[in-house]
Amino acid sequence: MSDQKKEIFDSVAQRLKIEGFNVVNRDETRPWGGFFVIDENQAQQFANVYFDKLNVDDLKISGKLSPKILIVAPNTRLSWQYHHRRAEIWRVVNGTVGVSRSDNDEQGPVEQFSPGQTIKLKQGERHRLIGLDDWGIVSEIWQHTDLENPSDESDIIRVQDDFGR
Repeated sequence: MSDQKKEIFDSVAQRLKIEGFNVVNRDETRPWGGFFVIDENQAQQFANVYFDKLNVDDLKISGKLSPKILIVAPNTRLSWQYHHRRAEIWRVVNGTVGVSRSDNDEQGPVEQFSPGQTIKLKQGERHRLIGLDDWGIVSEIWQHTDLENPSDESDIIRVQDDFGR
């Protein structure tokens, strides 16, 4: 792992600790960067800090929400993907990122988003987060749409992937 990547992850970990969040998973192994998973019981606290006090009750579809922090490396792309069992809401925390989205498998144009901007993704909507010139940090809340079968990493349907996954 590069020193810069380690620095970014350690800095985000420190910030989350100071903010009082319980990190239940930290993954630095992704070829595009990685993520932190926050305790689901802290969804409202997470929304207060990272989504401008958005009321999580307004986000609940099935009653279950999963907060995360995504870290995307410069000039890398997550897979072109969608999900059957969740919608998502993202907010840029740091850096400028690109987002492509579409209602079908054809990738849409890349839009740029800056810190403070929010992106809402519907269940089934194709999407891709893209690192541009610098490291991007994005807060994310999974909005589970099926309480009996909550979304997880297996609910990623990859249409295209730069890393052959």
